[in-house]
Amino acid sequence: MRCYCVMHHGQPLELVEKDVPTPTGTEVLVRVTAAGLCHTDLHIWEGYYDLGGGKRLNLADRGIKPPLVLSHEICGEVVSAGEAAGGLKAGGRYVIHPWIGCGECPTCLRGDENICLKGRALGVARPGGFADYVLVPHPRYLVDIDGLDEAEAAPLACAGVTTYSAIRKFGEGIRHEPVLVIGAGGLGLMAIEVLKALGGKGAIVVDIDPAKREAALAAGALAVIDARAPDAVKQVIAATEGGAGLILDLVGAAPTVTLAMQGARRGGHIVICGLMGGDLTVSLATIPLRPLRIEGSYVGTLVELRELVDLVKRTGMKPIPVSRRPMAQVNQAIDDLHHGRVIGRAVMAP
Repeated sequence: MRCYCVMHHGQPLELVEKDVPTPTGTEVLVRVTAAGLCHTDLHIWEGYYDLGGGKRLNLADRGIKPPLVLSHEICGEVVSAGEAAGGLKAGGRYVIHPWIGCGECPTCLRGDENICLKGRALGVARPGGFADYVLVPHPRYLVDIDGLDEAEAAPLACAGVTTYSAIRKFGEGIRHEPVLVIGAGGLGLMAIEVLKALGGKGAIVVDIDPAKREAALAAGALAVIDARAPDAVKQVIAATEGGAGLILDLVGAAPTVTLAMQGARRGGHIVICGLMGGDLTVSLATIPLRPLRIEGSYVGTLVELRELVDLVKRTGMKPIPVSRRPMAQVNQAIDDLHHGRVIGRAVMAP
């Protein structure tokens, strides 16, 4: 089978021929039909996360080293399965939950595999979707997408479940006031659709890119704000009638978290998903005095992905824009994403 592999961080992916794996035990062999490209793939391709202050979290220190097969947003068809996989029928169409844990620790046993310390996520610690086939360790990670388009469903495994999980952390608040969404990339556009599907008040979207702000308006954003405007904070406060109560930061950089802190009203709830990095200096007294709630959210659980796919099927939730490309163009897609030229998601097909 063909795999597009990171052989050297920061260098173009290389086409490598490998043997098609044979599933054993509970494993399932899936033929990839669509594989999304995410900003997390860029971090893995680069080999590190920016921790701010000149510090980095190097993936090699976590045992994640080339060769690597990227993409954790994967849809495909079952080809074969191991003897303990429960008799899956060949040809079934699924989106794969990639955030796989060890399956044995207390975190995994309560259903939070996505934050397992020994995580073995597809496209990160295990080979991902930029290949003809992917080996899934257990059929429970397969979520049926009957009736959905593969290229449109693939982003649900990350852009979708990440925004869904984060938005659910706001609880019933989304029905009473709009969410300030920082970032209008694939996750930002997905957040707009998830909020609509959940019956939320809607989204006010902040981004530095005018094309992405236009895409957010076209998707149904209540308003858009240029994050680089000198009065961006004043615009946020005006648009939210005194300050945002619910803020979803999908960028996770020092300037965006600063904007969130300054634009929040008293009692505001900030959820940070983005991993662009940097650091932040906060006056600690402001947190209890205002009082602010600042929460991290990392992708989502298998249960949440199943809920999201069900939500899409029940409500007809509109998919985010996808740019469908042949797998052979994966390096161009990485360059386009790196330079901010992708609206929505680039999705590769073998």
